[in-house]
Amino acid sequence: RNLLVEALEQTGAYEVSEAENGLDAMKLFKTGHYDMVISDIMMPGMDGMGLLNAIREIDGSVPIIMITAHPALDLTVKAMKFGAVDFLKKPFDIDELLFKVDLYLRNGSYRETAKEGYLSLQLEKEQLSLRDFIYESIEQTQGDNQTIFERIVELALRIVGGESGAILLYDRNNDDFYPQAVRSLNNGFHRPENLALLKGVFQKVVERRDALMMHSEEDPLLSPSLICAPLMIRESVLGVLVVKKKKGSGIFTKNDLHHILSLAKRASLNLENKVLYESIYASFMNTFKSLVASIQVRDHYTEEHSYRVSELAVRLAKSLNLCPKDVECLRIASLLHDVGKISIPDHILLKRGSLTPEEYAVIKRHPEIGDHILSFVVLLDREREIIRHHHEKWDGSGYPGGVAGESIPYLSRVLTVVDSFDAMVSERPYRKGMSLDRVVQEMKHNSGKQFDPGIVEVFLGIL
Repeated sequence: RNLLVEALEQTGAYEVSEAENGLDAMKLFKTGHYDMVISDIMMPGMDGMGLLNAIREIDGSVPIIMITAHPALDLTVKAMKFGAVDFLKKPFDIDELLFKVDLYLRNGSYRETAKEGYLSLQLEKEQLSLRDFIYESIEQTQGDNQTIFERIVELALRIVGGESGAILLYDRNNDDFYPQAVRSLNNGFHRPENLALLKGVFQKVVERRDALMMHSEEDPLLSPSLICAPLMIRESVLGVLVVKKKKGSGIFTKNDLHHILSLAKRASLNLENKVLYESIYASFMNTFKSLVASIQVRDHYTEEHSYRVSELAVRLAKSLNLCPKDVECLRIASLLHDVGKISIPDHILLKRGSLTPEEYAVIKRHPEIGDHILSFVVLLDREREIIRHHHEKWDGSGYPGGVAGESIPYLSRVLTVVDSFDAMVSERPYRKGMSLDRVVQEMKHNSGKQFDPGIVEVFLGIL
């Protein structure tokens, strides 16, 4: 170390400070201005790699040369990755070291270039981090369209420091805009008459299908700055997102415009996927409802039974404190649970007398058939499982798999309870419906045999 200090000082071009270890070096670095650091790898307290990391956290533009007597490829790569500009092996040629010092510090050009590069990298990292935050926030937003719109406006205000923001839906036929979600710290911005004054701005955004950024110290609606971006679905304008800057905090920048565009595009994609999903889902549901209705032509009981079971299943699910996704899943499964009966011949499905063992075996196939009918719809995988097992029994004597206890899917156990209840109280051509008192007795008797005891207990409490 002494030799190195002497060699640098003899050039007359540098002022040199020295430290015993990494911790002492950091104390010097924090209290003074240094244009370069030359460090050994092996040091007590804080080693050279620790010092390199610590300096990089404070100033990423300072060139650092690392020295070691025991170089290894992974260590060299690690040092360079963490920001060292060079790596020298002991013993080294002092003239080579002086050349490298001069190279990296000549006229301060390296430092300036490194500083610009470091700042540019930091800015890029911040931009990527913010973009990830936008994408993640949008993806995690659940609920109806109104909830999503309100979340978009909230994000816009947070991202660019907005004072007021709104989403307005575009009516192409009337060429008009209708506020859907508005948030404002300014009591006047959200008023319909004030938003109406911005219609010209909104129309420009629709025509251009691109965002606008406007500044004005004179117009109170624009002052000091305003960004308006389109929300697009399948190349059509669904609406516009408008954000106004906080007064006294400058004007919007190009980066702000970029962030609002990123938000608008990601939100548009999310909304488009949601609309597409809902459209496909509704189409499938209408198809399967038609199948259930087609059974009604043959057996009037089946369709009415399915709707009653669906409503009762939702009531029970809510009393069991199931999450909204499970409630909706159970609602659909209950509605479609007997769709497999479409394949049952009339002479068996509509038979007024007792079924023969062979006929009962055919009836017992309808859960599997229903599962198969729905197997072509990926969106209904969970519903298929519920339907397949809704005739299993707690003691394992059910069908089609003879599954018992908690091995039966929980939502299937819920459906079993309400399905059996409605079947017992309903009038059929070959028998009268049971009284409520008798049905309650039957369910208590079969609790722990046919039914999950915990579910039966909650169900009887809501009757």
